[in-house]
Amino acid sequence: MAVGKALALGAAALVDVVLVVLTLVGFVLAFGMGMIFMFPPTAQLIRHRTALARGLNGTWLGTAVPVPYLPPPLPARPQPDGWYRYERQLYKTAKWPDWNNRWKWIIGDPATWRDGLWLFLNPVVVCALPLLPLTLAGCAVLTMWATTPVMVPLALGCASAVALAATPRLLRAYAWWNHLLLSPTAKSVLAARIQRLDQARLATVDSQASELRRIERDLHDGAQARLVAMGMTLGAVEELMDKDPVAAKALLGKVREASSTALVELRDLVKGIHPPVLAERGLGDAVRALALDSPLKVTVTVDLDSRPDSPVESAAYFSISELLTNAARHGGAERVWIDISGNDHALRVVVTDDGSGGADPSLGSGLRGIERRLAAFDGVLAVNSPRGGPTTATFDLPNALREKGPDCTPSLPRGKAIIVGICWGIGWLPLFPQGLVTMFMKLFNAENRSWFLALYLPELLQWPLIVFNILLGLSMYAAGMLIPVMHARQQRLAEILPARLWLGR
Repeated sequence: MAVGKALALGAAALVDVVLVVLTLVGFVLAFGMGMIFMFPPTAQLIRHRTALARGLNGTWLGTAVPVPYLPPPLPARPQPDGWYRYERQLYKTAKWPDWNNRWKWIIGDPATWRDGLWLFLNPVVVCALPLLPLTLAGCAVLTMWATTPVMVPLALGCASAVALAATPRLLRAYAWWNHLLLSPTAKSVLAARIQRLDQARLATVDSQASELRRIERDLHDGAQARLVAMGMTLGAVEELMDKDPVAAKALLGKVREASSTALVELRDLVKGIHPPVLAERGLGDAVRALALDSPLKVTVTVDLDSRPDSPVESAAYFSISELLTNAARHGGAERVWIDISGNDHALRVVVTDDGSGGADPSLGSGLRGIERRLAAFDGVLAVNSPRGGPTTATFDLPNALREKGPDCTPSLPRGKAIIVGICWGIGWLPLFPQGLVTMFMKLFNAENRSWFLALYLPELLQWPLIVFNILLGLSMYAAGMLIPVMHARQQRLAEILPARLWLGR
């Protein structure tokens, strides 16, 4: 299986050679001859290839690589006069502003150039990692027919056998290489994060506006109306106090009842804004109090080691309240089970009822409201509600239970430190003696072959092996420099961003 994957990656690397030629042609036409309209399709071609590489990296090699690109620009919007503006130019239609924004988005995205670097180096890396056994075996076969010492093909054959046994590890190293160049950068992650937060902010503002309208409506139709009625009744009591004390006393009793009702409504309104028990006792006790007031038989299980922040508690509480209301009003449920727990710094809530099922977030405003409420905290709602029930609603609030920022140790992890040490320790071997020095020996037709491996190969394979050694050495030194730089960038990102903005990278 590992050998088949390596051969498939080798076949894809042969296609990459053709893509490299097409990419060079596109770059020459775009930047050398001024045909800048050739750059976007060239970049899209590279992105299609790297998208395939990311997919294979996740399915074949077990290391998923997220999409690293910056969010695409929004469509151009017309000005009040109907014209479209791009910088200092005005256009009648949105065609050219959209094209300019897209061109600027593609060329300004660091992932575009990292994709190009990956495409240029991938054939060399594939030969150096997944196809290393086949490369060594081919060199061993060819050296058998050349005038070389017997030990050379024998050594190459033994190295090929060892590399064949290590093919799974070579594939993992290749997956790490893909992840190194094709994974998102901190800039793209933050840009996508900012875009999602902007959308969540707009949804939160709309939700808050609707909540304010609801509170205003409840005050106007409930407590305010009762207080006005109480004032009018007290005015009638003043007129009847001397004429008919009995009627005045009866009206005072009605006023007392109205005041009690208004007080209950105000308490319910305050409870709907932020329950006092939630502020004083926390989420677990607040949900237990909510269960006592519910007409359903509710079982609450709480397993939290720490208390979330107040906004997170409020979002979780009202989401649970909405789910209970849906179970009683629409689901026809009799029993509800609520489980609140922590899952790796995330607050997880599972609400299950024995109702009729059929709940769909795309159809009901209640579940959509829960999604908007949770989106402000990167929360995700999942609903499983087949016809006939039961209904299970699960939502996670990531980093809700994180009390401190991530552990930002200044040193490299052990695995990365070993790779950096190997790159710096033996990178000189393929670059200088087996690469550059051998190249000069070949150029000047030196008779002394010494231990320069490429000079013992047939004439057809000498230059490819020399170029391969030079590129391999440069790649090792580049990896030795890039790994600490990327690790330091992640550490700085972890120190700058607060805990709730840390994405675990």
